[in-house]
Amino acid sequence: MKTIHLVANGDSRLVANQTCEAAQAAMERRVVSAVERFDARVKRAHEFDPAKGHGFIDSQKRGIEVFRSLPPEAPLIVAEAVWQYSYHVLPGLFTHQGPILTIANWSGEFPGLVGLLNLNASLSKAGVKYSTLWSENFDDEFFMQGLQGWLKTGHVTHDFSHVRAYRENDAPREAIEIGIRFAQDFRKEKAIMGVFDEGCMGMYNAIIPDELLHPTGVFKERLSQSALYAKMLTVTDEEAQGIFDWLMNRGMTFKFGEREATELTPEQVLQQCKMYIAAVRLADQYGCDTIGIQYQLGLTNLVAASDLAEGLLNNVERPPVRHTESGLELFAGEALPHFNEVDECSGLDGLITYHLWRQLGFAPETTLHDLRWGRHFKGEGVDDYVWVLEISGAAPPAHFIGGYGGATSERQPPMYFQSGGGSLKGVSRPGEIVWSRVYVEDNRLKCDLGLGKVVALPQAETDDRWRLTTPQWPIMHAVLHGVTRNQMMARHKSNHIQVIYAPDAANARRGLYAKAAVLSELGLEVCLCGDV
Repeated sequence: MKTIHLVANGDSRLVANQTCEAAQAAMERRVVSAVERFDARVKRAHEFDPAKGHGFIDSQKRGIEVFRSLPPEAPLIVAEAVWQYSYHVLPGLFTHQGPILTIANWSGEFPGLVGLLNLNASLSKAGVKYSTLWSENFDDEFFMQGLQGWLKTGHVTHDFSHVRAYRENDAPREAIEIGIRFAQDFRKEKAIMGVFDEGCMGMYNAIIPDELLHPTGVFKERLSQSALYAKMLTVTDEEAQGIFDWLMNRGMTFKFGEREATELTPEQVLQQCKMYIAAVRLADQYGCDTIGIQYQLGLTNLVAASDLAEGLLNNVERPPVRHTESGLELFAGEALPHFNEVDECSGLDGLITYHLWRQLGFAPETTLHDLRWGRHFKGEGVDDYVWVLEISGAAPPAHFIGGYGGATSERQPPMYFQSGGGSLKGVSRPGEIVWSRVYVEDNRLKCDLGLGKVVALPQAETDDRWRLTTPQWPIMHAVLHGVTRNQMMARHKSNHIQVIYAPDAANARRGLYAKAAVLSELGLEVCLCGDV
């Protein structure tokens, strides 16, 4: 390879692209320098747009235009230092005939590695062949050897020795029997997945085709976010105030300010309380067992963020919502599992996991997080690679140290949340977890499962990790057993990872194998990752 073409995919939001331009440009300079060390040159396929103030592909339309001018067999690097909307470049990558290499910087700031994981998962679902690499400084041995191999062969080889196919004969019999019975009953009873508009932020990978979902016993109720907004308009101010008062009585802290554009205000939170009530009532109206709200496209222009409502929905102990006519409490004593950013793969996973954990007698609260960033930490009983798992506020308070009393709500970053609204922020408590990811590949539903633990880090380290990522969001300090950083990045088919606590290590293993049996019985191809 002598000439490598390079594209940079970005956000669809102008302010986000402008804010992230400098980080992207710095990353590209390092990538170009690394390529040139192997006597090749890089040609950028699209220029900086002075009118827009950035050099990203910022729409599907723009992506198609860029790829029209690319030689179809040219070696291609997709360089990402930012969150990106995968569908911008999917049309071009789908038909591109040359070798494709996706590259991300190892930074939690905007973040490129999360965008990379979503793009890789989307390409896997679409059946597009690609290679992938990541680096902090683009001069380390792992990156340079991988880049050199790709320049020579068009492929990068990764270590997948941590992955093995699930086999029933290798699993504990009691857990298998529980899982199979659960799956048979689950499929027989059927469930409804309420989807408030599909395809959030370009996440093609997060849409499960109906023909793959139906054999599991789950069927979509396609709802519009406009219906959610309309239902919010029917919620009274007194009802919203009641939710807010309930949260204050539980000890939750709201960090209020006065500037609507940059600070959290009571009006924004009361609007979020109305969304919470409206979501529960719509779920009841349509018989939904789980729901997902897109928010980032559409509602973001109308109302405050959905994340506070989402975190409340995922918690068993939550403010009561009553039927407008009968006055009966809806979903009393239960969470209403919510899949953030309408990620249907997490929706299926979370719904199954919630009810399976109920049957096992474990605390059933579950959530997705972004596999955001990480680094090694040594000290205070920890000597391991510790991941930063974060999501925009949808984590349940049951996961936090101190529950509601340990939870705060801060204004979401104005760059992404122009209408404001608070997060549901906390530090996840130490304990054993089962992690998972349902994904689509080879036109099949698949799932990877593994074990891990949440560790306690010093406050200074937690604060630093928040500073390097998004300080308004809930954080989980996670160690994934038997899986290195590079193995996780190479294998994981999403920017999201599903997590749930277990009472102890033995029950985490029991739950993992029961869940593997459920998913296998429902027709998914299941793999176990790391030390299980």
